[in-house]
Amino acid sequence: MTAISDHPSTGPSGLVGVCRRIIKLPERIPFSLIQLAARVAVGHVFWQSAQSKLASWPVTLQLFANEYNLPFIDPSIAAPLATAAELTGSVLIFLGLFSRLAALMLLGVVSVIQIFVYPENWAEHLLWASLLLLVLTRGAGVFSLDHIAERTFSASKN
Repeated sequence: MTAISDHPSTGPSGLVGVCRRIIKLPERIPFSLIQLAARVAVGHVFWQSAQSKLASWPVTLQLFANEYNLPFIDPSIAAPLATAAELTGSVLIFLGLFSRLAALMLLGVVSVIQIFVYPENWAEHLLWASLLLLVLTRGAGVFSLDHIAERTFSASKN
């Protein structure tokens, strides 16, 4: 005789079931926390870079003139543009305000650095680009001014 269980199967039990539940635990992390972590991490990189440029402007100009060797743009123009992009982009990314635009702007900075300045640092640039692409493609998340603005403007339209 075979006994039929009155309880529906909830999946494998024992060690296999425990392993599957442990493996699935990270899926419970809210995606907005991941978006926030990405924004803070990549924003910090560009904020620090801008701060180091501002800390010694003559050295920054010298680096742009002698080491960075950007084509098509004078170092006296490139240095303030890069610094402004890093400052503006990092603040906007931190706040989650116009975050997709900020991510696009900082992706441009990363591209210039990768192509013309330090192509050998591709792994680090890929990491930055990955975080920026997450923000560009998925937005800033719930913990952002973009989200608040979207909710506010959506409510006012109804």
